Amino acid sequence: MSVLFETSLGDVVIDLETDLCPKTCENFLKLCKVYYYNLNAFFNVSKDFLAQTGDPTATGTGGECIWSYLASTSSTKSPNEAKPSRYFAPEIRPKLKHTKRGTVSMAVAPALVDASGEHVQGGCGSQFFITLGNEVDYLDGKHAVFGHVVEGEDTLERINDVFVDQDSRPFKDIRIRHVVILDDPFPDPPNLVVPASPPTQPPDSSTRIAEDEDPLFQLPEEEEERIRREKAAAASALTLEMVGDLPFANVRPPENVLFVCKLNPVTRDEDLELIFSRFGVIMSCQVIRDKKTGDSLQYAFIEFDKREDAEQAYFKMQNVLVDDRRIWVDFSQSVAKVNSHWSNDITRSTKMKRGDGFAGREDLERTRKYRNDDGGRGAGHEYGMVFDVPGRHGRSSEHRRHRSRSRDRDDRPRRDRQRSRSPRDKYEERDRYHNKDRDRRRDRSRGGGGRSDYDHRR
Repeated sequence: MSVLFETSLGDVVIDLETDLCPKTCENFLKLCKVYYYNLNAFFNVSKDFLAQTGDPTATGTGGECIWSYLASTSSTKSPNEAKPSRYFAPEIRPKLKHTKRGTVSMAVAPALVDASGEHVQGGCGSQFFITLGNEVDYLDGKHAVFGHVVEGEDTLERINDVFVDQDSRPFKDIRIRHVVILDDPFPDPPNLVVPASPPTQPPDSSTRIAEDEDPLFQLPEEEEERIRREKAAAASALTLEMVGDLPFANVRPPENVLFVCKLNPVTRDEDLELIFSRFGVIMSCQVIRDKKTGDSLQYAFIEFDKREDAEQAYFKMQNVLVDDRRIWVDFSQSVAKVNSHWSNDITRSTKMKRGDGFAGREDLERTRKYRNDDGGRGAGHEYGMVFDVPGRHGRSSEHRRHRSRSRDRDDRPRRDRQRSRSPRDKYEERDRYHNKDRDRRRDRSRGGGGRSDYDHRR
């Protein structure tokens, strides 16, 4: 009667002593059948001594026999029925000893007294170990031998050579990936239910190196540099989003906009548009200039109608001579155009129509300065600011606008007269005022006692 254990370090085939230890072998086979040992870790590995497993908690204090497990998982248990013991009596046979490497034995838990003072009987549960050395006679009479490893000596050697900590726990998990029962002579208990599929998550919460992880594995230098750059770019984008420089961190620059630099200061927008227009329709072409002086900063942005046209211009215009300068062409990485017209508004208006949004994001809408600013579609004749700021006396801007309209109704003739005056009339009146004031000062400096026409009117 045999069982195949597929571990993370190799396969092991165990032959069972069903004649000498029938209860122990039945417990072991039925636990294997309900996938109890699947993904269990070897939590205790002592070099040239033993490798212990069978505890789902991987602490050395867990585990139970098949009858206790079935009673705890059965849904048809009677309320007056006593729960089976966690352990069963060990079948220690003097004929079976720990003399050969690969001996499989059940770990026997000692009898204990729990916190309530109740005596807890010891015995065999689900934990078992495999000896990694010969002549381990120290264990004879203390633990119940019930099988031997017949295939997988190289696997035992690899388990014996693993690195462990001060508690004999391997730094890298060694797990039982799967169990295959090759022969089972015992009938199933009436309440045994085989799960539909094996477990996919380890039953313990291990923080060790995973059994399928290579701690010494290193990516190629180019791949590590690429990953590092991607992480740095993602962190920078998140920072720019937090400070409000980007609408959202995952925004991408447009693929139909080219960045052209190393331009001659005399190159104009019309020149670039004429040169690049042979590749396709150009939506906009702008040479960036200084705000104060208006001088060219020697770089420009060219927006094509189609992405394919931008790609063709990128390959064809690299290092081309324009106005005695070798220009440099690249795809634009700027999202300033996107950020100046769109904002990530969490409290999105319910009045937005279908089809609005940007870059596939429905929660993006155009930034609005006024309440009724709907992009020029049906805008009214009044523009109210987005936020009502209380006035000096606690009144809102809406109240102040209402008061100003009332005053304008009472003073309508004066307002109409002011509207009828052209800007030219205002400038002529200002000139007449300054000229007469200049004549008055001149007469006083000459000692004249007479007053000017301006003084008489005053």
